Amino acid sequence: MAVEVRAVVASGKGGPAALTTIVVPDPGPGEAVVDVQACGVCHTDLHYVQGGIGDEFPYLLGHEAAGVVCAVGPGVTDVAPGDFVVLNWRAICGSCRACRRGRPWYCFATHNATQKMTLTDGTPLSPALGIGAFAEKTLVAAGQCTKVDPGVPATVAGLLGCGVMAGIGAAVHTGGVQRGDSVAVFGCGGVGDAAIAGAALVGATTIIGVDVDDRKLDWAREFGATHTVNSATTDPVAAIRGLTGGHGVDVAIEAVGAPQVYEQAFYSRDLAGTVVLVGVPRPEMELTLPMLEVFGRGGALKSSWYGDCLPERDFPVLVDLHRQGRLPLDRFVTETIGIGDVAAAFEKMERGEVLRSVVVLP
Repeated sequence: MAVEVRAVVASGKGGPAALTTIVVPDPGPGEAVVDVQACGVCHTDLHYVQGGIGDEFPYLLGHEAAGVVCAVGPGVTDVAPGDFVVLNWRAICGSCRACRRGRPWYCFATHNATQKMTLTDGTPLSPALGIGAFAEKTLVAAGQCTKVDPGVPATVAGLLGCGVMAGIGAAVHTGGVQRGDSVAVFGCGGVGDAAIAGAALVGATTIIGVDVDDRKLDWAREFGATHTVNSATTDPVAAIRGLTGGHGVDVAIEAVGAPQVYEQAFYSRDLAGTVVLVGVPRPEMELTLPMLEVFGRGGALKSSWYGDCLPERDFPVLVDLHRQGRLPLDRFVTETIGIGDVAAAFEKMERGEVLRSVVVLP
């Protein structure tokens, strides 16, 4: 039977993210309904509100979540009611050309729930990143549910659903950071600090955090940055070269999504080094680089899709590393809030006051 629950919905571009009532249907074939326990407030949700991702309003916001499966539809065998899961926005198909070549993290036919959640008047909702978890319950494709150790708090586990996984994966998977490498991370918010934590986890020896906010640089050091550069007062390219014997870093990670910052990352890497873009640019942004510099420096220019992660492989491992004390996921949680406090959390995020506000649901 369909149920009515509280949820945060953006009704139009630039409009408020308001608490309202939505209808969640029974799960159909291949679907699951999840009781959401916690959901992080990610900058991507704000992009939806501002119209920077699409115009399929109204949007059901929230996607960085963990909870317990309460119902599954016909044909679902991988998860069952009672399972503690992290939600992911890339349920893989298993049959596209990427999946057939053994690269499911690039799946080109990822999918979400077939049915739509709605407003009480029947208006269909577009769930953020196919999840929509600023809600007491949400409907997803069963493949979007990844079982993890229930001993970790939902406030921590849910962060793997987006920002933390994107950052760690940008360093470890896309960037291929290895023991002894030098790394620069541009933008020390949640994603950037996760990239720093990932680089530290695999043994990078020089990790340079770059930001315009000294508070964020303090956070970067907490996650493993060995050096920091305030690019508002210091040329970051010159500073990074000075910290790496004049050469530049092996891997430069851009976690802002801005052309001028990408250019700084490009020129801060060593010959044959790698640049990884994990920050989300706005649609109108463009990038211009001299082709001779692209050719002459060699190496690789990469974009990171969700940290090139495979949720069923990566989420349980990262939860285990946290439980072992090797990955401080709890440090990303600046505050816990109620479901009615999302709009205020967006404002704090824009002011740079928090790494993550996390909505906790009863």
